[in-house]
Amino acid sequence: MLEAWHMNHATPDWSAILRAILADFGCQTGTLHRSTPDGRTLVLVCQIGIPANLIDRISSIPYGKGIAGAAAEREQPVTLCNLQQDLEGVARPDARASGVGGSIAVPVFARGKVIGTLGIGMAAAHEFSAIERQKIEAAARKIAELLENKAACDG
Repeated sequence: MLEAWHMNHATPDWSAILRAILADFGCQTGTLHRSTPDGRTLVLVCQIGIPANLIDRISSIPYGKGIAGAAAEREQPVTLCNLQQDLEGVARPDARASGVGGSIAVPVFARGKVIGTLGIGMAAAHEFSAIERQKIEAAARKIAELLENKAACDG
């Protein structure tokens, strides 16, 4: 999966990258958010499989809110075996409308700070294993490189 990414493009094809990640995990939904410069809000870069009626709600997410916001604030992965039965209260009520069961969001780090989040989900309930968490964290590191390279090009 990661080897297929072309790191030398000035503008990464985020949809293609996210599709590759989803295929690798057998997931149906995915999001990539980037942190605002003040480090308080996540802004949607790309999504796949999110219902149209939820796009506005995930376009801007405060740190600490929802799965992605919790991952950014905690600076660690947040997993839910079944978003439809979230007993921890991490998921926002509208998230159930996504139809997602198992989900994970991981922070994307650069130079020791969160610069975004990567989230994936599948329709069935699923507990992400330690190996799967390591794999998605590796994908987040590659995304960090791409985001940093793009920022340098934007200059």
